[in-house]
Amino acid sequence: MTTPASRPVPPVAASPLNLRGAVDLSALKQRPAPSSPGPARPGAAAPGPAGSADSAGAPAAPASGPADHAGRPLRVDVTEGNFQELVDLSAQVPVVIALWASYSPGSGQLVDVLEGIVESYDGRLVLGAADIDVFPELAQAFQVQAVPTAVAVVKGQPVPLFQGGADEQQVRSLFDELLKVAAANGVTGRIGAGGPVGAEPEAPPLPPLHQAAFDAIEAGDYAAAAAAYRQALNEMPADAEAKAGLAQVELMDRLQALSGPEADALRRLAADEPDNLEAQLGVADLDIAGGHIEDGLGRIVTFIGRNFGPERETARVRLLELFDVVGTSDERVAKARQGLARVLF
Repeated sequence: MTTPASRPVPPVAASPLNLRGAVDLSALKQRPAPSSPGPARPGAAAPGPAGSADSAGAPAAPASGPADHAGRPLRVDVTEGNFQELVDLSAQVPVVIALWASYSPGSGQLVDVLEGIVESYDGRLVLGAADIDVFPELAQAFQVQAVPTAVAVVKGQPVPLFQGGADEQQVRSLFDELLKVAAANGVTGRIGAGGPVGAEPEAPPLPPLHQAAFDAIEAGDYAAAAAAYRQALNEMPADAEAKAGLAQVELMDRLQALSGPEADALRRLAADEPDNLEAQLGVADLDIAGGHIEDGLGRIVTFIGRNFGPERETARVRLLELFDVVGTSDERVAKARQGLARVLF
């Protein structure tokens, strides 16, 4: 970064803050290795892109500075290693990121000022201090033209704050508005409520059969997990979580046979033979597992519209199972239901 510290700085923006998606943070995230889709808890929502902080989500490299009542930092030095954790944390509390550089003494001073202001918000904000000489990719992602620059992240989306210096009154005004934007988007958490940074409320214990299914999933024994869910449904047919969990583990079990070469061959077969039931269902599984929900559901709806007899009924039953995998309240499921009604009636 070669931006001179003396570069003229525009005044603090007075326009309302908004979440915006123009800055793509995805390239900076540490991506986990691909794994089979499945519920974080039995009966959870469908596979697909998602990021949520867990109880181990505390930023890994805290700087010295103010801490919450649990003794954990409200200021964190941003690194490539902990950036994703801060993005995850922004689903619970706004994360203010101050970008500074050693060649700009004023930027370091501003970080200290922001640290004190953030502390006064009693855990409703977290400050991340990012040295752009150490983490230049972050400056590029936020399109930084001068230091210091302050941005916020709310639910994984960047919110521009200001570039250059700002007095305490201006900063507090912006932070107050930031908290309103966060609240409007469902981000109303507070650090320091007695749990770790980024911790979610402890989940209630699972029913015994659900726990048995979850333990089997953890062990990779999908047949045992399916058996536990079926037993739960035998005892309580209206158990929606067991129904969804069964659909998910059956999907995971089917996916075990579809590695790279087999998946490619199956896709070619499905393209060549649009009325091949097994090929169409297999590719639909791959699409759902890969997050291409509309493609997977639409593929089966199209097959049902072209075919009759037992194969149509088999496809219909599989489609209903996939509805449970995705989540019956998902708008993509609602759209597929409408398509199914059109081809059936």
